[in-house]
Formats: sequence, structure tokens, C-alpha cells
Amino acid sequence: MKRLQLRDLKPDDSLRLDFEGAFDPLAALESEIEPFLQILEEYAGEWMPDLVEGKRRRRYSRAAVWKALEEERDERSTSIVLGRTKWPALYLWPRLDFPPLPPGLGISLKVQPLSFFAEVERCRQFVEMVRAWASRYPVAHAAAHSVADRGVADSPLFGRDMQTSIRDGFDKIYEVFWLNVFGPRLVEAVGRDRMMSTPAHRVEELPNGSILLVTWPTAADFASEGARKAQARAHVHLRPDLGFDTVLNSLRDRSATLAPVEPHFHPDVAPLLGRVVDSVAIHERQRKIAEFNTYQPPEPDEWLPADTALPSDVMDPQAACEHYSLLAEHLVALLHTKVPSVFKETPESLTDVDYQFWHEEFPRVFERRNIDEHAVPAVGAYLGEVLVRNLGGQWIPRKKLEEAQVRVGNRVWLPFLRAHRYMRTCQSLLDFSLTQFYREAERHRG
Repeated sequence: MKRLQLRDLKPDDSLRLDFEGAFDPLAALESEIEPFLQILEEYAGEWMPDLVEGKRRRRYSRAAVWKALEEERDERSTSIVLGRTKWPALYLWPRLDFPPLPPGLGISLKVQPLSFFAEVERCRQFVEMVRAWASRYPVAHAAAHSVADRGVADSPLFGRDMQTSIRDGFDKIYEVFWLNVFGPRLVEAVGRDRMMSTPAHRVEELPNGSILLVTWPTAADFASEGARKAQARAHVHLRPDLGFDTVLNSLRDRSATLAPVEPHFHPDVAPLLGRVVDSVAIHERQRKIAEFNTYQPPEPDEWLPADTALPSDVMDPQAACEHYSLLAEHLVALLHTKVPSVFKETPESLTDVDYQFWHEEFPRVFERRNIDEHAVPAVGAYLGEVLVRNLGGQWIPRKKLEEAQVRVGNRVWLPFLRAHRYMRTCQSLLDFSLTQFYREAERHRG
């Protein structure tokens, strides 16, 4: 049983719910948590979890949930992950806090893709689930919305520093999301009558004094003009100090930021840039695509015409080539766990190596001395070995590594010099990528 994780799917937006509820610490724990599971089972429908993860992975059942919570429990808290093996992907993280902490049930939930919630009935069922949870477990504030749009809105910081955000929480109406539950304290701060008269798709007072507010029938089209106008109307109604046009224009700007951009990357580095784009936060994805559409890496110049190649100046060329092979194995040893393709020494493995170094921010994280003494020689040797193996290249060894060459066609290439430039900064991993160097050599092998 393998849990389908959000990263296993094509990068896409998700519906996210954040919910922090309270429960009675004097009551039996099962009687307090059982309603959470009953409500989930009643309303989840097609995204119902089928896996429970605690110390081990089990098929979903009430008994499996209780067992996992027991395994993970310490003096102050316990938490598990509920997921799915099939589309749509689900990440549901219920967690319980016990005294001396304030007793609470926290729920973090993501369902991917957001487009799954384009249907009115699915959204209605989701709202009913949150309504039932909020009626049973009083909240100060809960919200469900697009992950990408929340990111653009700077939720949950809303312009504050992290410590202030943690201290104050959602202490005033910073934002109105697709689905909102405002606890009694927020309701009284705004005014119960004002909140109940909010122009929205659904406004309902819950038995514990909270108010449920849904701006639009469906979550998936949050960025549509109609949904944005509804969101703006609700926001300025709850915050009379804000102007409708100002709020609406801000929401339109957010929609524009998230509007799909067709990738048109430089062909030599398109595989690498595509990987980079897929790894950035979903709310930054379209901006990054637009940035990379105009990006032109420097043309590789770490080469010489074959007729001007430096002759080998080593006593034993075969031993030198074996040394280069050993250096390349150092890179394999460094990366093989995270980059299994590194064993294959292919053009694709070069892209995998490029991405991994970029993802780890390798030039920034590791000491410069270690990079220059160990990483640069290993990368240069590995790059040269890929040229030899895939393009019929031939090493021309030199005493100085940076002068070592690989003859391919009518040029000789300087892989160690490329590796030195490559490892300068995180940006240079893109500007002097191994992927682009190989493609340029490939074009000139004839």
C-alpha cells in the first residue's frame, strides 16, 4: 500500500482546510474524537481516506485510527496522517493536544487537484463536513481555499512576521476565503448582525455562536470574475474601512498572477527548467514560467577547436583516465541515494544532477573549500565521462585538471573548467548547467 502523495501528481493547485478546534479534556477521548471520524465518513465521499499512517501504514478503519493515535501519543500530543492510494490525492493530518497544552483538535487537509471541487454537490458536501466539525469542535477561525491563492495572499502571515502571526493568529478579518468559520470572538468584534447580513452564497449561524460563511458555490473557480466580486463584496462588508474597488483590483491582480503561462524555455535547458518550475511553490509557478521564458543561459565557451587542443602532458594517460573515472565515482557515491540515475551516466542523469544541486542549494549550503577540493573535480570528471560514454569522446589528460579535455568531433571540451563555473553560486547551476554543456557538445560531434 503506497499513499498517493501530492508530489506524485503533476504540480497542481489544491483545496486546503485549516481547522483548530477545542474539545473537552475531561471526557473520554474516544467519545470526543469519534464524531470527527463519523463526520468525515459521512461527507468525504470520493476523497475518503483509505490509509492510516502512524508508526506503520494500515488500511483505513476506526480501529486502525485508534491504534495509530495510541502509537504516536506522547505526554502532550498525538497525530497521524490519513491518505489515499488513488486519485484524488489526500493529505489529512489530524492532531490532538492534551493538557497542560490547551486541549484541541487540529485538522490540516489538502485535496489535489482543486479542479475536483468544480462540482456544486462536492463543494456542498465539503461545506457540510466543515459545518459539522465546527459545530462539534468550537473554533476561533477556520478556512478552506485554494493553496495557490492563499500563497499569493501571504496567508497566514498577512504581512506580519512569523512570531506576531503565531501570537495573534486570525485576530481580525485579514481575508475572506471561499469557506470561512468565524468564532464567537471574531463575530462579536465585527458585529453579529453585520456578519449575518454579509452578501455571500451562504451565511449560517452555528449552535455554538460561530458563523459559517461561503462566498461562492464552488471552490475551483475562485479566480473567476464572479467569484472575485463575491469575495470582495463579503470582505468589504466585514471590513467597512476597505474600499470595494481596491479590494477587487487586488483580487484581480492575484488572479492574473495565477493565470496559466505556456512554457517556452530555451530548448537546451528546458528539461532542467521544467523540473525547477515544478518544485517551486504553486503560487509562484506561473511567475517562474514567465521568468524562464525570457531566460537565455550564456552560450558554453569551455571548448577549443580540435586543432588547437593542448597535448597530453602526463606520463601515463591510461592511469590519468582511470583517475578521472574514480573521481566520477565520487559523485555517484555522493548522489546515488537521491539521484539513482547517476549510475547510468546519461544526458538525463546530468539533468537530474543539475536539479538536485539546485534543489539543495549546494553552493550556498556547503563550505567553499570542500566544494572546490571535492565537488568540482567529481562533477567535472562525471561530465567528461558522460561525453565519452554517450558521444564517443576521448580524454586528453593533463596534469592540471582544469586543462583536461574531451575530444568530441572537431572540438575539445573542458569539463573541469565547466564544473568550476557551475559550482560558484546557485544561479550558476542554471547558467552553466551540465545539461546545456552536453547538448552543445552533442551538436558538434559530427
